[in-house]
Amino acid sequence: MESVYNSAVLNSLYKKIFSRRRISSVSIDPDEIFLDSSNLPQFDTDQFEGRIEKPITRSTFVWLGIFFLLVGVVYSGRLWTLQVKNGEAFEIRSENNHLRHTTVFAPRGIIYDRNKIALAWNDLNPDGQFSLRKYLPTDGFAHLVGYLRYPAKDSAGNFYNDVFIGKDGAEEYFNEDLTGTNGLKITETDALEEVQSESTLIPPKSGNNITLAVDSRVQAKMYEVIKSTAHDRDFSGGAGVLMDVHTGEIVAITSYPQYDQNIMTEATDRAAIASFLSSKDTPFIDRAVSGLYVPGSIMKPFIAMGVLEERIISPEKKIHSVGAITIPNRFNPSQPTIFRDWKVHGWVDMREAIAVSSDEYFYTVGGGYGEQKGIGILNIEKYVRMFGFGSMTGIDMVGEKKGTIPSPEWKAEMFDGEVWKLGNTYHSSIGQYGFQTTVIQAVRAVAAMGNGGKLITPTVLLNNPINDDKVVTLPFSKEYFKIVQEGMRLSVTDSVARALNFSDLHVAAKTGTAELGITKALVNSWVTGYYPYENPKYAFAILMEKGHRDNLVGATFVMRQILDWMKVNTPEYTQQ
Repeated sequence: MESVYNSAVLNSLYKKIFSRRRISSVSIDPDEIFLDSSNLPQFDTDQFEGRIEKPITRSTFVWLGIFFLLVGVVYSGRLWTLQVKNGEAFEIRSENNHLRHTTVFAPRGIIYDRNKIALAWNDLNPDGQFSLRKYLPTDGFAHLVGYLRYPAKDSAGNFYNDVFIGKDGAEEYFNEDLTGTNGLKITETDALEEVQSESTLIPPKSGNNITLAVDSRVQAKMYEVIKSTAHDRDFSGGAGVLMDVHTGEIVAITSYPQYDQNIMTEATDRAAIASFLSSKDTPFIDRAVSGLYVPGSIMKPFIAMGVLEERIISPEKKIHSVGAITIPNRFNPSQPTIFRDWKVHGWVDMREAIAVSSDEYFYTVGGGYGEQKGIGILNIEKYVRMFGFGSMTGIDMVGEKKGTIPSPEWKAEMFDGEVWKLGNTYHSSIGQYGFQTTVIQAVRAVAAMGNGGKLITPTVLLNNPINDDKVVTLPFSKEYFKIVQEGMRLSVTDSVARALNFSDLHVAAKTGTAELGITKALVNSWVTGYYPYENPKYAFAILMEKGHRDNLVGATFVMRQILDWMKVNTPEYTQQ
Protein backbone atom coordinates (compact mmCIF):
# COMPACT_ATOMS: atom_id res chain seq x y z
CA MET A 1 0.00 0.00 0.00
CA GLU A 2 2.85 2.40 0.91
CA SER A 3 4.65 1.71 -2.39
CA VAL A 4 1.54 2.52 -4.39
CA TYR A 5 1.24 5.84 -2.51
CA ASN A 6 4.86 6.81 -3.21
CA SER A 7 4.50 6.06 -6.93
CA ALA A 8 1.43 8.27 -7.12
CA VAL A 9 3.36 11.17 -5.49
CA LEU A 10 6.23 10.89 -7.94
CA ASN A 11 3.95 10.89 -10.93
CA SER A 12 2.22 13.99 -9.67
CA LEU A 13 5.54 15.82 -9.31
CA TYR A 14 6.62 14.96 -12.83
CA LYS A 15 3.44 16.41 -14.23
CA LYS A 16 3.86 19.69 -12.36
CA ILE A 17 7.48 20.18 -13.51
CA PHE A 18 6.86 19.59 -17.19
CA SER A 19 3.66 21.60 -17.23
CA ARG A 20 5.42 24.98 -16.39
CA ARG A 21 7.27 25.59 -19.66
CA ARG A 22 8.70 23.83 -22.53
CA ILE A 23 11.88 22.19 -21.58
CA SER A 24 14.41 19.92 -23.10
CA SER A 25 13.87 16.25 -23.14
CA VAL A 26 16.64 15.68 -20.66
CA SER A 27 15.47 13.21 -18.05
CA ILE A 28 15.74 13.94 -14.30
CA ASP A 29 16.53 11.27 -11.83
CA PRO A 30 14.27 11.07 -8.82
CA ASP A 31 17.17 11.49 -6.40
CA GLU A 32 18.03 14.88 -7.97
CA ILE A 33 14.78 16.36 -6.76
CA PHE A 34 15.12 18.51 -3.66
CA LEU A 35 13.49 16.95 -0.73
CA ASP A 36 12.20 18.80 2.28
CA SER A 37 12.30 17.69 5.85
CA SER A 38 8.73 16.54 5.85
CA ASN A 39 9.38 13.53 3.60
CA LEU A 40 12.97 12.71 4.48
CA PRO A 41 13.50 10.18 7.19
CA GLN A 42 16.19 10.81 9.79
CA PHE A 43 16.69 14.44 8.60
CA ASP A 44 19.78 16.11 10.27
CA THR A 45 19.67 19.93 10.18
CA ASP A 46 23.17 20.23 11.73
CA GLN A 47 24.62 18.63 8.62
CA PHE A 48 22.63 20.89 6.26
CA GLU A 49 20.63 17.95 4.97
CA GLY A 50 17.54 18.78 3.11
CA ARG A 51 18.31 22.54 2.71
CA ILE A 52 16.87 24.15 -0.39
CA GLU A 53 19.38 26.51 -2.21
CA LYS A 54 18.08 29.99 -3.14
CA PRO A 55 19.47 32.32 -5.91
CA ILE A 56 21.27 35.68 -5.06
CA THR A 57 18.76 38.47 -5.11
CA ARG A 58 19.01 41.57 -7.33
CA SER A 59 19.28 43.89 -4.33
CA THR A 60 22.55 42.24 -3.35
CA PHE A 61 24.06 43.17 -6.71
CA VAL A 62 22.73 46.70 -6.36
CA TRP A 63 24.33 47.31 -2.96
CA LEU A 64 27.57 45.73 -4.06
CA GLY A 65 27.64 48.03 -7.05
CA ILE A 66 26.99 51.06 -4.85
CA PHE A 67 29.91 50.02 -2.58
CA PHE A 68 32.38 49.75 -5.44
CA LEU A 69 31.12 53.04 -6.85
CA LEU A 70 31.80 54.79 -3.54
CA VAL A 71 35.30 53.30 -3.37
CA GLY A 72 35.97 54.54 -6.88
CA VAL A 73 34.75 58.03 -6.01
CA VAL A 74 37.01 58.20 -2.94
CA TYR A 75 40.07 57.03 -4.87
CA SER A 76 39.32 59.38 -7.72
CA GLY A 77 39.02 62.30 -5.30
CA ARG A 78 42.31 61.43 -3.64
CA LEU A 79 43.95 61.08 -7.05
CA TRP A 80 42.65 64.54 -8.02
CA THR A 81 44.05 66.02 -4.82
CA LEU A 82 47.47 64.52 -5.42
CA GLN A 83 47.67 65.14 -9.14
CA VAL A 84 45.80 68.41 -9.60
CA LYS A 85 45.35 70.33 -6.40
CA ASN A 86 48.73 69.55 -4.76
CA GLY A 87 50.52 68.20 -7.76
CA GLU A 88 53.06 71.01 -8.05
CA ALA A 89 54.00 70.85 -4.38
CA PHE A 90 54.47 67.11 -4.48
CA GLU A 91 56.46 67.42 -7.67
CA ILE A 92 58.85 69.82 -5.91
CA ARG A 93 59.05 67.50 -2.93
CA SER A 94 59.76 64.59 -5.22
CA GLU A 95 62.54 66.53 -6.89
CA ASN A 96 63.96 67.56 -3.52
CA ASN A 97 64.17 63.92 -2.53
CA HIS A 98 67.02 63.82 -5.01
CA LEU A 99 68.62 67.10 -3.83
CA ARG A 100 71.05 66.94 -0.91
CA HIS A 101 71.89 70.18 0.92
CA THR A 102 75.50 70.15 2.17
CA THR A 103 77.31 72.72 4.29
CA VAL A 104 80.37 74.20 2.63
CA PHE A 105 82.70 75.04 5.50
CA ALA A 106 84.40 78.40 5.31
CA PRO A 107 88.20 78.40 5.56
CA ARG A 108 89.37 79.65 8.94
CA GLY A 109 91.64 82.67 9.07
CA ILE A 110 95.38 82.10 9.30
CA ILE A 111 97.35 83.29 12.33
CA TYR A 112 100.73 84.86 11.49
CA ASP A 113 103.59 86.22 13.54
CA ARG A 114 104.95 89.70 12.85
CA ASN A 115 107.22 88.32 10.10
CA LYS A 116 104.33 86.55 8.31
CA ILE A 117 105.35 83.13 9.54
CA ALA A 118 102.19 81.03 9.87
CA LEU A 119 101.52 79.90 13.42
CA ALA A 120 98.15 78.30 12.56
CA TRP A 121 96.92 77.40 9.07
CA ASN A 122 94.54 75.11 7.16
CA ASP A 123 95.49 71.84 5.50
CA LEU A 124 93.73 69.40 3.16
CA ASN A 125 91.41 66.89 4.80
CA PRO A 126 91.50 63.45 3.11
CA ASP A 127 87.95 62.86 4.37
CA GLY A 128 86.66 66.08 2.78
CA GLN A 129 84.06 68.40 4.33
CA PHE A 130 86.35 70.87 6.13
CA SER A 131 90.04 71.74 6.28
CA LEU A 132 92.26 70.48 9.08
CA ARG A 133 93.93 72.96 11.40
CA LYS A 134 97.69 72.73 11.71
CA TYR A 135 100.09 74.50 14.05
CA LEU A 136 103.74 75.42 14.04
CA PRO A 137 105.54 72.31 15.32
CA THR A 138 107.95 74.47 17.35
CA ASP A 139 107.41 74.43 21.13
CA GLY A 140 106.37 77.54 23.00
CA PHE A 141 103.19 78.68 21.24
CA ALA A 142 100.40 76.57 22.74
CA HIS A 143 99.05 79.16 25.18
CA LEU A 144 99.53 82.06 22.79
CA VAL A 145 97.84 80.45 19.77
CA GLY A 146 95.54 77.87 21.38
CA TYR A 147 93.83 74.99 19.59
CA LEU A 148 90.57 74.17 17.78
CA ARG A 149 87.49 72.02 18.20
CA TYR A 150 86.10 70.76 14.87
CA PRO A 151 82.44 70.62 13.76
CA ALA A 152 80.77 67.52 15.21
CA LYS A 153 78.83 64.70 13.51
CA ASP A 154 76.27 62.27 14.82
CA SER A 155 76.45 58.52 14.28
CA ALA A 156 74.70 58.87 10.91
CA GLY A 157 77.37 61.24 9.65
CA ASN A 158 75.21 64.37 9.86
CA PHE A 159 76.68 67.55 11.35
CA TYR A 160 74.81 68.70 14.44
CA ASN A 161 77.42 71.39 15.03
CA ASP A 162 78.76 73.09 11.92
CA VAL A 163 81.09 75.66 13.52
CA PHE A 164 84.72 75.67 14.56
CA ILE A 165 85.29 76.54 18.22
CA GLY A 166 88.54 78.18 19.22
CA LYS A 167 89.95 76.97 22.52
CA ASP A 168 92.56 78.94 24.43
CA GLY A 169 94.92 81.60 23.10
CA ALA A 170 94.31 83.57 19.92
CA GLU A 171 92.07 80.83 18.51
CA GLU A 172 89.58 81.56 21.29
CA TYR A 173 90.08 85.29 21.85
CA PHE A 174 89.86 86.14 18.12
CA ASN A 175 87.45 83.34 17.24
CA GLU A 176 84.85 85.71 15.79
CA ASP A 177 87.39 87.27 13.44
CA LEU A 178 88.93 83.96 12.42
CA THR A 179 85.60 82.27 11.78
CA GLY A 180 84.13 82.72 8.32
CA THR A 181 80.57 82.25 7.08
CA ASN A 182 79.67 78.76 5.88
CA GLY A 183 78.15 78.28 2.42
CA LEU A 184 75.60 75.82 1.00
CA LYS A 185 75.99 73.27 -1.80
CA ILE A 186 73.20 71.32 -3.51
CA THR A 187 73.92 67.85 -4.88
CA GLU A 188 71.45 66.09 -7.22
CA THR A 189 71.32 62.31 -7.08
CA ASP A 190 69.29 59.70 -8.97
CA ALA A 191 67.32 56.79 -7.55
CA LEU A 192 70.56 54.85 -7.20
CA GLU A 193 72.11 57.68 -5.14
CA GLU A 194 74.58 58.45 -7.91
CA VAL A 195 75.54 62.12 -8.20
CA GLN A 196 74.09 63.75 -11.31
CA SER A 197 75.15 67.36 -10.68
CA GLU A 198 76.44 69.73 -8.00
CA SER A 199 76.12 73.48 -7.59
CA THR A 200 76.99 75.99 -4.88
CA LEU A 201 73.91 77.87 -3.79
CA ILE A 202 75.63 80.10 -1.19
CA PRO A 203 79.42 80.50 -1.46
CA PRO A 204 81.41 80.37 1.80
CA LYS A 205 83.17 83.47 3.11
CA SER A 206 86.64 82.94 4.53
CA GLY A 207 87.57 84.08 8.02
CA ASN A 208 89.93 87.00 8.52
CA ASN A 209 93.65 86.44 8.91
CA ILE A 210 95.28 87.99 11.97
CA THR A 211 98.89 89.02 12.47
CA LEU A 212 100.35 88.84 15.95
CA ALA A 213 103.06 91.14 17.24
CA VAL A 214 105.16 88.22 18.45
CA ASP A 215 108.38 87.24 16.75
CA SER A 216 108.27 83.46 16.56
CA ARG A 217 112.08 83.27 16.64
CA VAL A 218 112.36 85.12 19.94
CA GLN A 219 109.37 83.29 21.39
CA ALA A 220 110.78 79.87 20.54
CA LYS A 221 114.16 80.75 22.04
CA MET A 222 112.58 82.12 25.22
CA TYR A 223 110.61 78.90 25.69
CA GLU A 224 113.67 76.76 24.98
CA VAL A 225 115.79 78.52 27.62
CA ILE A 226 113.03 78.51 30.25
CA LYS A 227 112.39 74.81 29.65
CA SER A 228 116.04 73.76 29.78
CA THR A 229 116.67 75.82 32.93
CA ALA A 230 113.63 74.33 34.61
CA HIS A 231 114.92 70.83 33.83
CA ASP A 232 118.50 71.50 34.80
CA ARG A 233 117.74 73.45 38.00
CA ASP A 234 114.60 71.65 39.13
CA PHE A 235 112.03 74.43 38.72
CA SER A 236 108.41 73.30 38.30
CA GLY A 237 107.74 75.74 35.49
CA GLY A 238 108.33 79.20 34.14
CA ALA A 239 107.10 82.05 31.97
CA GLY A 240 108.48 85.04 30.15
CA VAL A 241 107.31 88.20 28.36
CA LEU A 242 109.07 90.75 26.16
CA MET A 243 107.03 93.91 25.45
CA ASP A 244 107.45 97.18 23.58
CA VAL A 245 107.35 99.91 26.25
CA HIS A 246 105.72 102.45 23.90
CA THR A 247 103.10 100.44 22.00
CA GLY A 248 102.42 97.57 24.40
CA GLU A 249 103.06 95.07 21.59
CA ILE A 250 104.13 91.68 22.87
CA VAL A 251 107.25 90.44 21.06
CA ALA A 252 107.31 87.17 23.01
CA ILE A 253 105.06 85.59 25.62
CA THR A 254 105.46 81.97 26.60
CA SER A 255 104.72 79.53 29.37
CA TYR A 256 106.30 76.22 30.36
CA PRO A 257 105.13 73.47 30.51
CA GLN A 258 102.60 73.40 27.73
CA TYR A 259 100.30 70.97 25.92
CA ASP A 260 100.49 69.84 22.28
CA GLN A 261 98.17 71.94 20.10
CA ASN A 262 97.97 69.42 17.27
CA ILE A 263 97.06 66.57 19.60
CA MET A 264 94.34 68.64 21.28
CA THR A 265 92.91 69.68 17.92
CA GLU A 266 92.96 66.23 16.32
CA ALA A 267 91.36 64.80 19.49
CA THR A 268 92.21 61.21 18.51
CA ASP A 269 95.03 60.40 20.94
CA ARG A 270 92.92 59.95 24.07
CA ALA A 271 95.82 58.71 26.14
CA ALA A 272 97.91 61.80 25.42
CA ILE A 273 94.99 64.13 26.15
CA ALA A 274 94.31 62.31 29.42
CA SER A 275 97.96 62.69 30.39
CA PHE A 276 97.75 66.46 29.80
CA LEU A 277 94.61 66.74 31.88
CA SER A 278 95.93 64.69 34.79
CA SER A 279 99.49 66.01 34.83
CA LYS A 280 100.66 67.52 38.12
CA ASP A 281 102.66 69.97 35.99
CA THR A 282 99.38 71.67 34.94
CA PRO A 283 100.33 72.28 31.28
CA PHE A 284 97.01 74.04 30.55
CA ILE A 285 97.78 76.95 32.91
CA ASP A 286 99.21 79.89 31.03
CA ARG A 287 101.75 81.01 33.61
CA ALA A 288 102.25 84.35 31.87
CA VAL A 289 98.68 85.63 32.28
CA SER A 290 96.87 83.13 34.51
CA GLY A 291 99.54 82.10 37.00
CA LEU A 292 99.53 83.98 40.33
CA TYR A 293 102.87 84.27 42.08
CA VAL A 294 104.42 85.93 45.12
CA PRO A 295 106.51 88.71 43.54
CA GLY A 296 109.07 89.35 46.26
CA SER A 297 111.64 92.09 45.73
CA ILE A 298 110.52 93.08 42.20
CA MET A 299 107.91 95.18 44.07
CA LYS A 300 110.55 97.39 45.72
CA PRO A 301 110.92 99.94 42.87
CA PHE A 302 107.18 100.63 42.91
CA ILE A 303 107.05 100.91 46.70
CA ALA A 304 110.03 103.28 46.42
CA MET A 305 107.92 105.52 44.15
CA GLY A 306 105.31 105.71 46.90
CA VAL A 307 107.99 106.50 49.49
CA LEU A 308 109.27 109.35 47.31
CA GLU A 309 105.77 110.67 46.66
CA GLU A 310 104.97 110.69 50.39
CA ARG A 311 108.32 112.40 51.09
CA ILE A 312 108.98 110.50 54.28
CA ILE A 313 112.68 110.20 53.52
CA SER A 314 115.21 111.88 51.29
CA PRO A 315 116.49 109.50 48.60
CA GLU A 316 120.02 110.43 49.67
CA LYS A 317 119.48 109.56 53.33
CA LYS A 318 121.28 106.37 54.29
CA ILE A 319 119.92 103.64 56.52
CA HIS A 320 122.34 101.28 58.25
CA SER A 321 121.63 97.68 57.27
CA VAL A 322 122.93 95.31 59.95
CA GLY A 323 121.13 92.27 58.56
CA ALA A 324 117.87 92.53 60.53
CA ILE A 325 115.52 94.75 62.48
CA THR A 326 114.33 93.73 65.93
CA ILE A 327 110.88 94.55 67.28
CA PRO A 328 110.47 94.26 71.09
CA ASN A 329 107.83 91.90 72.40
CA ARG A 330 105.93 93.77 75.09
CA PHE A 331 104.39 90.56 76.36
CA ASN A 332 107.70 88.69 76.51
CA PRO A 333 110.74 91.00 76.26
CA SER A 334 113.08 88.03 76.10
CA GLN A 335 111.57 86.95 72.76
CA PRO A 336 111.61 89.91 70.36
CA THR A 337 110.42 89.55 66.78
CA ILE A 338 113.26 89.63 64.27
CA PHE A 339 112.82 90.54 60.59
CA ARG A 340 115.93 89.49 58.74
CA ASP A 341 117.58 90.84 55.63
CA TRP A 342 119.08 88.42 53.13
CA LYS A 343 122.55 89.81 53.97
CA VAL A 344 124.27 92.74 55.73
CA HIS A 345 124.50 95.73 53.39
CA GLY A 346 125.85 98.49 55.62
CA TRP A 347 124.86 102.07 54.89
CA VAL A 348 122.51 102.33 51.87
CA ASP A 349 120.42 105.12 50.38
CA MET A 350 117.38 104.53 48.18
CA ARG A 351 119.30 103.93 44.94
CA GLU A 352 121.66 101.52 46.66
CA ALA A 353 118.83 99.79 48.51
CA ILE A 354 117.12 99.10 45.17
CA ALA A 355 120.41 97.93 43.66
CA VAL A 356 121.32 95.49 46.43
CA SER A 357 117.67 94.68 47.22
CA SER A 358 117.96 95.53 50.91
CA ASP A 359 115.02 94.14 52.85
CA GLU A 360 116.01 96.10 55.94
CA TYR A 361 115.80 99.44 54.11
CA PHE A 362 112.31 98.67 52.79
CA TYR A 363 111.14 97.33 56.16
CA THR A 364 112.06 100.73 57.55
CA VAL A 365 110.54 102.99 54.88
CA GLY A 366 107.51 100.73 54.52
CA GLY A 367 106.49 100.06 58.12
CA GLY A 368 108.72 102.47 60.00
CA TYR A 369 111.52 101.66 62.42
CA GLY A 370 113.09 103.65 65.21
CA GLU A 371 112.79 107.32 64.38
CA GLN A 372 112.19 106.70 60.68
CA LYS A 373 108.54 106.86 59.65
CA GLY A 374 107.12 104.37 57.14
CA ILE A 375 104.42 104.94 54.51
CA GLY A 376 102.21 102.20 55.98
CA ILE A 377 100.20 99.44 54.37
CA LEU A 378 97.45 101.68 52.98
CA ASN A 379 99.95 103.71 50.99
CA ILE A 380 101.77 100.57 49.89
CA GLU A 381 98.48 99.30 48.51
CA LYS A 382 97.68 102.67 46.92
CA TYR A 383 100.92 103.07 45.01
CA VAL A 384 101.38 99.54 43.76
CA ARG A 385 97.81 99.64 42.46
CA MET A 386 98.71 102.76 40.50
CA PHE A 387 101.25 100.62 38.62
CA GLY A 388 98.53 98.12 37.72
CA PHE A 389 99.07 95.42 40.32
CA GLY A 390 95.90 93.81 41.63
CA SER A 391 93.94 94.49 38.41
CA MET A 392 93.64 93.13 34.90
CA THR A 393 96.04 94.49 32.31
CA GLY A 394 93.44 94.12 29.55
CA ILE A 395 95.70 92.00 27.35
CA ASP A 396 93.91 90.37 24.42
CA MET A 397 94.37 86.83 25.73
CA VAL A 398 92.05 84.49 27.62
CA GLY A 399 92.23 83.55 31.28
CA GLU A 400 93.93 86.61 32.75
CA LYS A 401 93.91 86.87 36.56
CA LYS A 402 94.07 90.08 38.58
CA GLY A 403 96.05 88.89 41.61
CA THR A 404 95.89 90.26 45.16
CA ILE A 405 97.41 93.06 47.21
CA PRO A 406 97.55 92.63 50.99
CA SER A 407 95.59 95.06 53.15
CA PRO A 408 93.83 95.05 56.53
CA GLU A 409 90.50 94.34 54.80
CA TRP A 410 92.01 91.49 52.82
CA LYS A 411 93.48 89.92 55.97
CA ALA A 412 90.23 90.19 57.92
CA GLU A 413 88.37 88.50 55.08
CA MET A 414 90.96 85.78 54.55
CA PHE A 415 91.76 85.02 58.18
CA ASP A 416 88.44 85.21 59.97
CA GLY A 417 88.60 88.77 61.18
CA GLU A 418 92.27 88.86 62.25
CA VAL A 419 93.65 92.37 62.72
CA TRP A 420 96.55 93.77 60.71
CA LYS A 421 99.92 93.79 62.46
CA LEU A 422 103.15 95.72 61.98
CA GLY A 423 104.90 92.54 60.91
CA ASN A 424 102.41 92.18 58.06
CA THR A 425 103.42 95.64 56.83
CA TYR A 426 107.10 94.73 56.96
CA HIS A 427 106.58 91.61 54.87
CA SER A 428 104.37 93.48 52.40
CA SER A 429 107.11 96.13 52.04
CA ILE A 430 109.33 93.53 50.35
CA GLY A 431 106.62 91.98 48.17
CA GLN A 432 105.81 89.04 50.43
CA TYR A 433 102.84 88.10 52.63
CA GLY A 434 99.58 88.42 50.65
CA PHE A 435 101.01 89.69 47.38
CA GLN A 436 100.16 87.70 44.27
CA THR A 437 100.77 88.95 40.77
CA THR A 438 101.05 87.77 37.17
CA VAL A 439 104.00 87.97 34.83
CA ILE A 440 102.05 90.20 32.44
CA GLN A 441 101.30 92.65 35.29
CA ALA A 442 104.98 92.74 36.19
CA VAL A 443 106.13 93.51 32.65
CA ARG A 444 103.53 96.26 32.19
CA ALA A 445 104.56 97.88 35.48
CA VAL A 446 108.29 97.78 34.71
CA ALA A 447 107.57 99.13 31.21
CA ALA A 448 105.88 102.12 32.88
CA MET A 449 108.98 102.55 35.00
CA GLY A 450 111.14 102.58 31.88
CA ASN A 451 108.99 104.87 29.71
CA GLY A 452 108.55 107.47 32.45
CA GLY A 453 105.04 106.77 33.68
CA LYS A 454 102.88 105.50 30.80
CA LEU A 455 100.92 102.45 31.91
CA ILE A 456 100.04 100.83 28.58
CA THR A 457 97.62 98.00 27.85
CA PRO A 458 99.62 95.08 26.44
CA THR A 459 98.49 93.54 23.15
CA VAL A 460 99.45 90.48 21.12
CA LEU A 461 98.22 92.09 17.89
CA LEU A 462 100.58 93.84 15.51
CA ASN A 463 99.81 97.51 14.84
CA ASN A 464 96.94 97.54 17.31
CA PRO A 465 95.93 101.22 17.60
CA ILE A 466 96.66 102.79 20.99
CA ASN A 467 93.53 104.54 22.20
CA ASP A 468 93.41 106.93 25.12
CA ASP A 469 91.64 104.34 27.22
CA LYS A 470 94.62 101.99 26.74
CA VAL A 471 97.14 104.36 28.35
CA VAL A 472 97.21 105.71 31.90
CA THR A 473 99.64 108.51 32.72
CA LEU A 474 100.95 108.07 36.26
CA PRO A 475 101.13 111.23 38.42
CA PHE A 476 104.77 111.01 39.46
CA SER A 477 107.50 113.51 38.76
CA LYS A 478 110.27 112.66 36.32
CA GLU A 479 112.74 113.20 39.14
CA TYR A 480 111.26 110.32 41.12
CA PHE A 481 111.34 108.04 38.09
CA LYS A 482 114.96 108.96 37.52
CA ILE A 483 115.95 108.01 41.08
CA VAL A 484 114.37 104.56 40.83
CA GLN A 485 115.69 104.02 37.30
CA GLU A 486 119.20 104.79 38.52
CA GLY A 487 118.80 102.25 41.28
CA MET A 488 117.74 99.59 38.76
CA ARG A 489 120.66 100.41 36.50
CA LEU A 490 123.04 100.23 39.46
CA SER A 491 121.72 96.74 40.19
CA VAL A 492 123.00 95.64 36.77
CA THR A 493 126.34 97.41 36.83
CA ASP A 494 127.30 96.77 40.45
CA SER A 495 125.04 94.32 42.21
CA VAL A 496 122.61 91.41 42.11
CA ALA A 497 121.61 91.72 38.42
CA ARG A 498 125.19 91.87 37.18
CA ALA A 499 124.56 88.92 34.86
CA LEU A 500 122.73 91.38 32.58
CA ASN A 501 125.64 93.77 32.32
CA PHE A 502 126.68 94.12 28.66
CA SER A 503 129.16 96.58 27.25
CA ASP A 504 127.07 97.16 24.14
CA LEU A 505 123.56 96.94 25.65
CA HIS A 506 122.62 98.87 28.77
CA VAL A 507 119.95 97.15 30.82
CA ALA A 508 118.12 98.27 33.98
CA ALA A 509 116.71 95.45 36.10
CA LYS A 510 115.30 94.32 39.41
CA THR A 511 115.57 90.76 40.65
CA GLY A 512 113.36 89.01 43.15
CA THR A 513 113.50 85.82 45.19
CA ALA A 514 110.05 85.22 46.65
CA GLU A 515 109.97 82.72 49.51
CA LEU A 516 107.18 80.16 49.51
CA GLY A 517 105.44 78.32 52.32
CA ILE A 518 106.22 78.08 56.01
CA THR A 519 109.56 76.34 55.59
CA LYS A 520 110.62 78.73 52.79
CA ALA A 521 112.54 75.89 51.18
CA LEU A 522 111.17 76.80 47.75
CA VAL A 523 111.29 80.16 45.98
CA ASN A 524 110.03 81.90 42.85
CA SER A 525 112.94 83.44 40.96
CA TRP A 526 112.14 86.73 39.18
CA VAL A 527 113.85 89.30 37.03
CA THR A 528 112.18 92.36 35.52
CA GLY A 529 113.69 95.24 33.61
CA TYR A 530 113.96 97.25 30.43
CA TYR A 531 116.51 98.31 27.82
CA PRO A 532 118.26 100.27 26.44
CA TYR A 533 118.59 102.22 29.66
CA GLU A 534 119.11 105.61 28.01
CA ASN A 535 116.21 105.24 25.56
CA PRO A 536 114.01 102.32 26.64
CA LYS A 537 112.32 100.28 23.90
CA TYR A 538 111.57 96.89 25.46
CA ALA A 539 110.59 95.63 28.90
CA PHE A 540 110.91 92.05 30.11
CA ALA A 541 109.78 89.82 32.95
CA ILE A 542 110.97 86.28 33.59
CA LEU A 543 109.60 83.95 36.27
CA MET A 544 111.01 80.59 37.27
CA GLU A 545 108.51 78.75 39.45
CA LYS A 546 109.22 76.82 42.66
CA GLY A 547 112.92 76.16 42.72
CA HIS A 548 115.18 75.34 45.67
CA ARG A 549 116.22 78.43 47.61
CA ASP A 550 119.90 77.46 47.56
CA ASN A 551 119.90 77.37 43.75
CA LEU A 552 121.93 80.30 42.40
CA VAL A 553 120.74 79.92 38.80
CA GLY A 554 117.32 81.33 38.01
CA ALA A 555 115.46 84.01 36.09
CA THR A 556 118.45 86.35 35.58
CA PHE A 557 120.42 83.51 34.01
CA VAL A 558 117.49 82.84 31.66
CA MET A 559 117.28 86.46 30.52
CA ARG A 560 121.03 86.61 29.99
CA GLN A 561 120.89 83.66 27.59
CA ILE A 562 117.96 85.16 25.72
CA LEU A 563 119.68 88.51 25.23
CA ASP A 564 122.93 86.81 24.18
CA TRP A 565 121.03 84.90 21.51
CA MET A 566 119.01 87.94 20.37
CA LYS A 567 122.12 90.06 19.91
CA VAL A 568 123.32 87.57 17.29
CA ASN A 569 120.09 86.27 15.74
CA THR A 570 117.58 89.13 16.09
CA PRO A 571 119.75 92.23 16.54
CA GLU A 572 116.85 94.53 15.67
CA TYR A 573 115.60 94.05 19.24
CA THR A 574 118.90 94.73 21.02
CA GLN A 575 120.31 97.78 19.29
CA GLN A 576 121.09 100.72 21.55
